[in-house]
Amino acid sequence: MTLLNQKTINKAVNFSGVGLHNGKFAKVCVKPSDPNTGIIFKRVDLKTNNLIFPSFANVSDTSLNTTISNEYGVKVSTIEHLMGALFGLGIDNALVEIDNEEVPILDGSAKEFIEKLTISGLKKSEVPIKIIKIKKKVIFNDGKRSISIEPSKLSLDINFKLRYKNSVIGNQKNKINVYEDDLRDIFNSRTFCLFEDIEKIKKNGLAKGGSLDNAIVVKGNEILNKEKLRNPKEFVNHKILDCIGDLYTSGYRIIASINCSQGGHYLTNHLLKKVFENKENFSIIEIQERNLPHTIINKNLLRSIA
Repeated sequence: MTLLNQKTINKAVNFSGVGLHNGKFAKVCVKPSDPNTGIIFKRVDLKTNNLIFPSFANVSDTSLNTTISNEYGVKVSTIEHLMGALFGLGIDNALVEIDNEEVPILDGSAKEFIEKLTISGLKKSEVPIKIIKIKKKVIFNDGKRSISIEPSKLSLDINFKLRYKNSVIGNQKNKINVYEDDLRDIFNSRTFCLFEDIEKIKKNGLAKGGSLDNAIVVKGNEILNKEKLRNPKEFVNHKILDCIGDLYTSGYRIIASINCSQGGHYLTNHLLKKVFENKENFSIIEIQERNLPHTIINKNLLRSIA
């Protein structure tokens, strides 16, 4: 067995807390799962029709979070930070049981997800992983915002640019190699908002569970949280975390180069839809030792997040 074989977790891992948007308390239990089952969400508060697959095709809402729904209208929202953690750790298969409709926001980052899943450890199977390899460049634009994906030899590169008129956030950019770089700053970066947007967000029925404990709030040239920035690029790094989580709704890890300017859940979801509407844009390959050096995938991951 190598790092290129499918992985799940060794034992069940529990999380609990309020949802950022619905403000309701929820318990989550991530359990080991068999090879080729992928990631599955299960609403354990419901007895029937309670399985939801986190596919880009099942994304039903991208308003400040990623929400997935099944054909019966059963949904789970704000999945992106947990999905980012599962992607980053190389967890191919897991059953995510949840007793409400929103994944807890915790501290607004993926930090606790990463820490607890890492402590559980990974269980390798004898089944090779599958990876999506992008073959053609695909672009999706939404006004001044844009995102593109194009072929890459052996990596997943994300180049993200953020532009805000606010002086604290300003213009930030960062580029990472998901499979090679130390991702601690990405996973530790919290969600954020401008103080002047809070009232509008709440009028739209969102952020009912939001607080300074789970989101960075910027007012003028000041950060209102006692804990200031965890890293100099925390704003753009959180957007990259969201992007990684949303990319995992493709079903597999990806080999590609992504460029995004002022993007978010909406852009990433529509990019994936555009990619998969044409089979010439991609191929799904089973990775074995002869196809790809095993050091490429998650080479430094367990060490870098410890």
